[in-house]
Amino acid sequence: MTKSIANSFKTFGRSFLLCGLCGWCMEILFTALHSLRRRDLRLTGNTSLWMFPIYGSACLLAPFKRLFAHLHISRPKRGLFYMAMIFTVEYLSGRLLWKHGLCPWDYGKSRFHIHRIIRLDYAPWWFLAGLFFEKILP
Repeated sequence: MTKSIANSFKTFGRSFLLCGLCGWCMEILFTALHSLRRRDLRLTGNTSLWMFPIYGSACLLAPFKRLFAHLHISRPKRGLFYMAMIFTVEYLSGRLLWKHGLCPWDYGKSRFHIHRIIRLDYAPWWFLAGLFFEKILP
């Protein structure tokens, strides 16, 4: 294996780990802040082990980051693209997990859910998360 291929795998692995860990941390923070709505000052956050590879897959945005930089695509357009990609991955991974009875989330009580798997009202959060992942990716 050539050094450039080995370096590519190493970069991919590091990016996958970084995105997975950052995604977990964001989810724990987000769910902890939700407890404020219930006036629960313990601020307990949670996530699932299943979420790590889902968040880790954000490393696949790296080639788009480089392409968008080359094409001088504006931040709002990049954010919309990343948001759409995150919704797509969330939906596909959610359907797969749901099929096997393993989906750790159920948005059925939300007004703006699609098949209980994605929430359209989370669009601004996914927009921001996409730009965050873009920032941390090489």
